[in-house]
Amino acid sequence: MFTILVAEDDKNLQKLMAAVLKQNGYEVLCARDGREALDLLDTNHVDLIISDIMMPEMNGYELTSSLRRADYQLPILMVTAKDTLDDKKKGFSSGTDDYMVKPIDMDEMMLRVAALLRRSRIMNEHRLTIGAVTLEYDTLTVSRENESETLPKKEFYLLFKLLSYPRQIFTRQQLMDEIWGLDAESDERTVDVHIKRLRERFSHYPEFELVTVRGLGYKAEKRV
Repeated sequence: MFTILVAEDDKNLQKLMAAVLKQNGYEVLCARDGREALDLLDTNHVDLIISDIMMPEMNGYELTSSLRRADYQLPILMVTAKDTLDDKKKGFSSGTDDYMVKPIDMDEMMLRVAALLRRSRIMNEHRLTIGAVTLEYDTLTVSRENESETLPKKEFYLLFKLLSYPRQIFTRQQLMDEIWGLDAESDERTVDVHIKRLRERFSHYPEFELVTVRGLGYKAEKRV
């Protein structure tokens, strides 16, 4: 059973989140700020953190940065009333994996939690299998039956990202921010170039397809 740590100083929202998570089969730990969250992490195994930004003692940015510096790789979902692009950039720069703006839709929260835990499992195993195709994260290789190919880093990370979330649409900017980094000097056309290369490499693979969603970005479709 997965354990979720909720760091939220609003008692009513904290209770609501905890109740919904428990109803969906998760174990829940609660903290009122980042300090309490760190104390709980010292004595408990936690699979995912849901953290508010504005909290006493230690805020969500500080908590996330502290965990990443200490090499904690567990997924973090940041929850906040701040919805500007600068706020989101600060959140992602500190190391958060996803971002929700208050008021929180609990159904959406559960979908995001499930997606983050699925991605975390894939990343921890460092392997993704789709039919006869296997992606090995540590070696940047894509294998199918008797053939194996080592990809350039960015191409592999882009393919791994899209195939980890089949049918989910990612904008070019989202892919740029995650794979090339928020401070990358490349523009969004870089994503188009890498998608084209991946399509050319794997055009003969029937297991998946990289699809352009006009006006939005890209998604992967599994064919198995």
